[in-house]
Amino acid sequence: MDAVSTTTELSEAERLDRLRLIRSDNVGPRTFRSLLLHFGSARAALQRLPELARRGGAAASARICSADEARAELLACRKLGISLRAPEEAGYPPRLAMLDDAPPLLGIRGDSEALMRPIIAIVGSRNASAAGLKFAGQLARELGEAGFVVISGLARGIDQAAHRACLASGTVAVLAGGHDRIYPPEHEGLLTAIVTERGAAISEMPLGHEPRARDFPRRNRLISGSALGVVVVEAAHRSGSLITARMAGEQGREVFAVPGSPLDPRAAGTNDLIKQGATLVTEVADIIRAVEPIMERPPQLPLYEDDEEPFAPDPESHDRDQILALLGPTPVSIDDLIRISGLAPAVLRTVLLELELAGRLERHGGSLVSLS
Repeated sequence: MDAVSTTTELSEAERLDRLRLIRSDNVGPRTFRSLLLHFGSARAALQRLPELARRGGAAASARICSADEARAELLACRKLGISLRAPEEAGYPPRLAMLDDAPPLLGIRGDSEALMRPIIAIVGSRNASAAGLKFAGQLARELGEAGFVVISGLARGIDQAAHRACLASGTVAVLAGGHDRIYPPEHEGLLTAIVTERGAAISEMPLGHEPRARDFPRRNRLISGSALGVVVVEAAHRSGSLITARMAGEQGREVFAVPGSPLDPRAAGTNDLIKQGATLVTEVADIIRAVEPIMERPPQLPLYEDDEEPFAPDPESHDRDQILALLGPTPVSIDDLIRISGLAPAVLRTVLLELELAGRLERHGGSLVSLS
């Protein structure tokens, strides 16, 4: 079926149910999407969670977010001017909505119109050089003047330089924690300037959530997923910016890198990106020239066949045993599991969903899974 772009508005009851589902234990964005596709509504999925987790071998009942907890979060968000929007709703970043791990409800504060304009990500070293900070600011300012919105992670170094340079034209900050838990704390003033000018802040985390190390890669996928492309300005080997670049490649986004001196370790990662095929950037025209053809193909939300049945009703116990025997701590692709087991894809998907809801399965990028 051809994809078409559609926007709807959730009822308050459905928004509440979706918030309960994504805030329940062992339910991530991909699991949420699978549950919604299979059961048709968040309410129906909530009713089936205990049974699915039990079938997956859960040792104890997982916590299911209560209606009162979800209502309290919705009320607190409204008081702070945060709207929780679903991928099919207006105001949700359209390219982010295309991802299979798009946040089921995205917390948006500020001017949501900034999320509807063409977006370019600029990321880089927290310990940036003066030259790197200057060039990141120059790129951001010129992108803003050309009609683009710059998105970044509000971090020290390159991120904050990019945000500050295009406050007047609009910039988007992606938070690793809740909207009320800003990291680093000294950038609270910058965030206030962003959301009160022409920009916005987005987060998938609940209010009160303090960002942890593992939350930053999750945040990075939102940065790259919302953008046409990602520009890396200074990145050492094994840096978070290279994770963002890798995610951009996996998401089908353009990857750009600013070259640097081979004597500066802060340029080692960007120089490697160029060797691997990233577009070299020495001026803003390099970015605009590469993304203009993409802008002519607006993103569209995928539609699924009404009769698509991705899961089996209740797999046999020997099928579960066979899949468990194939799984281990080393990530393996779902396609390999289907091929080696010889089981129907619907059976495999169901068993993996049960294991995940039981807290026994971990999902990785590239359709890889492993036992927790």
